[in-house]
Amino acid sequence: MRANLAGFRRSTSMLVVVLSLSGCASVDSALFGDSGGSDDTAAPADNSAVGVSTPAPAASAGTLPAYTSSSMPGTLPPSSAPTSMAVSAGRSSSITPVMVEGGSDTGTAVNKTIQSVRSQLQTLESRLTSNAQRLADLRAASASQASAYHESKARITTRLQVGTTRGNPELVAEWNSAQASLDQLTGTINGLNALGTDLSTDSSSAHYALDTITATFNVSGAVDEDHRQLQTLEDETSQTIVLIDRLLRETSEDIQRQTAYVANERANLTTLSGAIKAGELYGADISTPMTLASSSPMMATAPAASYAGGALVTIKFDRENVDYQQILYSALTQALQSRPSASFSVIGVSPTRGTAAAVQLAQTSARRHAQDVLRSMTDMGVPATRLAVSSSTDPGVANSEVRVFVR
Repeated sequence: MRANLAGFRRSTSMLVVVLSLSGCASVDSALFGDSGGSDDTAAPADNSAVGVSTPAPAASAGTLPAYTSSSMPGTLPPSSAPTSMAVSAGRSSSITPVMVEGGSDTGTAVNKTIQSVRSQLQTLESRLTSNAQRLADLRAASASQASAYHESKARITTRLQVGTTRGNPELVAEWNSAQASLDQLTGTINGLNALGTDLSTDSSSAHYALDTITATFNVSGAVDEDHRQLQTLEDETSQTIVLIDRLLRETSEDIQRQTAYVANERANLTTLSGAIKAGELYGADISTPMTLASSSPMMATAPAASYAGGALVTIKFDRENVDYQQILYSALTQALQSRPSASFSVIGVSPTRGTAAAVQLAQTSARRHAQDVLRSMTDMGVPATRLAVSSSTDPGVANSEVRVFVR
C-alpha cells in the first residue's frame, strides 16, 4: 500500500509540473506573441534592414568610446501592425442648453426684431448641443488612441526589460503601431482646433445678439409685452454666452494638454527607437523622463543660474537639425578625464516671452531637446545613473536651449 501511495504522489507531481510548464507557455505567448518557434536569444538579425548601426564598445570608468555620427539612433521602417482598444472617455462636458421661451406677436416693429433675435438664439442653442457632443466624441477618440499607444509602448518596454535581440522586428512593428496611434491623436487635435474655431464664431454671434437686444430696448414704438420678451430673451442670451464660452474654454484646455502630451510622447518614441536598436533599455523608465532628477539634490524647477561653475556645454536650438554631437562628445571627454566619477545635469531652458500657449509650447520644445541631448550622451557611453534631466526658464533667451552641467 505504501508503494502504491508513493507512486500516486509521483504521478501527481509530474502532472503539476506539466500543467505549470503549459501555463508558462501561455503567459509568454500572451506577453510576446507567438514567435513561430524562433528563439529571441539567437544571433541578431541583419541590422541594416532597419537602419541599425553596430553600437560602440562599452566605456570603461572615466572614458568614452570612439564616437561616430552613424551610431546615433535613426528611423524605423514603416509597418502595418496597428493596435487599438475601445475605451470610454473619462471626462465629459456637462452642457445643458437653455430653453428659449416663445412669445406672442404684438405686431410692432420691435417685436419683429425680437422674433429675429429669438430665431438666431434657437439656432445657437442647437449648435451648442451639437458642439458639446463633438467635444465628447473627440475626448472618447483621444482616450482610445492614448490607450492603444500606451499598450504598444508597454509591450515594447516589457520586452526590452527582459532582454531581446537588437533591432527585433516584432518591436519595430510595435513601435510603428505606437507612432500610428500618436498620428491619430494629432488628427484628434486638428478636430479640436476646428471645434474651437466654430465655438469662437458662435460666441461672437451670441455677443452680437446680446448687443442687438440691448439696443432694441431704446427703440420707440414698443409695448409692455415687447419689453417683457426682450428681458426674457436677454437672460436667455446671457446664459447661452456663458455656456458657449465655457465649452470654448474646455476645448482650448484640451488642445493645449493634448499638444503637449503628443510632443512629449514623440520624444519618448524617439528614445525607444534607440533602445530597440540596442536591444535593451538605456536606463530608467522613459515614461517618466523628467523625474530622473528626483534623486538628485537639484530639483527640476531649479533655475539654471544656481549651478556653480557655469555650463559645460550650451546648445542653442535656434534652427532645425542643430549639429552638436561632436562638440558635446569633446566636452564630455575632457570632463571625464579631469573627474572620472563626474555626473551630469541636462537642463532644458525655455524663454518666457509671448502668450501662455507660446510659453507652454516653448517649454515642451525645451524638454524635448533636453531628452535628445540626454539620449546622445547615453549613446556616447555615459551611464544613465550619472545623468539627471530637468527644465527651467530664462527670460534672457530667445529660443530654447540645453545646458549641460558637471555635478
